[in-house]
Amino acid sequence: MNANSPKTILVTGASRGIGYLTAKTLAAGGHHVYAAMRDRDGPNAKAASALTDYAMQSGLSLLIIDLDVTSEEDCQRAIAKIEAERPLDVLVNNAGVMPVGVTEAYSPQATQACFDVNMFGLAKMSQAALPAMRQRHSGLLIHLSSAAGRLAIPYFGIYCASKWAMEAYAESLNYELAPFNIQSVIIEPSGHATDLVKTAPAPDLPAVLQEYGPHNEGREKLLGMFRDLFAQDQTGNDAQNVADSIMALVEMEGLRPIRTQIGDDMGVSAINMATAPIQTRLIEQLSQVYAFEEQ
Repeated sequence: MNANSPKTILVTGASRGIGYLTAKTLAAGGHHVYAAMRDRDGPNAKAASALTDYAMQSGLSLLIIDLDVTSEEDCQRAIAKIEAERPLDVLVNNAGVMPVGVTEAYSPQATQACFDVNMFGLAKMSQAALPAMRQRHSGLLIHLSSAAGRLAIPYFGIYCASKWAMEAYAESLNYELAPFNIQSVIIEPSGHATDLVKTAPAPDLPAVLQEYGPHNEGREKLLGMFRDLFAQDQTGNDAQNVADSIMALVEMEGLRPIRTQIGDDMGVSAINMATAPIQTRLIEQLSQVYAFEEQ
């Protein structure tokens, strides 16, 4: 995969927020972009039309593709469609949901719904894209995590759990795919102004919420804090920063960092720096075991 040549890139969750901006940014950079979203002819028709118009007016390569990442059939079909047209170089696993509220008050079904997108959707997309990438010995997976992927935050328990899980999955892929010249890297934004705050799923067990009394107000207080922060229009909270960082990773030559932190640090960089040497030693020790077994 030549760092200076146009890439074929699939961006999931491109109907809004970071995914929408990333699709536009990558297309404006000269890449061939497939912007994936659910219900392109229904609830997301406006976003699909806006991206299509943007591409046509600017003469860019940006196509809309219908995709629900929770459907294995959809994931396989989307990748097959793209591969039939041109080899897929980069998969941006951006689709995600952000439940906010008392952790105990989410039913198993609501917790599963979060993991179906944030963790299992990412796994299904990766498994659909990787066979062709492995055959070509070339490819890049970029996974959108969060500061919540490294920190446990009150009232974000379900979201944090899903992001912690996906970070472990994504990092393990990075080690295992190295022989195939494929990198699996993670983006860790802090709070950025997207509509995740507006669409955050609420707890669905009202009886549990009632038992928490005034403490169940944590959801609204946290969401209000984010709304007030985003209303200030500070450049550090601009979601375009994340899209630009994704672009930089796509066009970076050589070995990319496993984790890229963006925005308010929140101590995430310190965690990454502290754990990196421990993780490196572990991988080195395991590599010696694997090498011994192969002899």
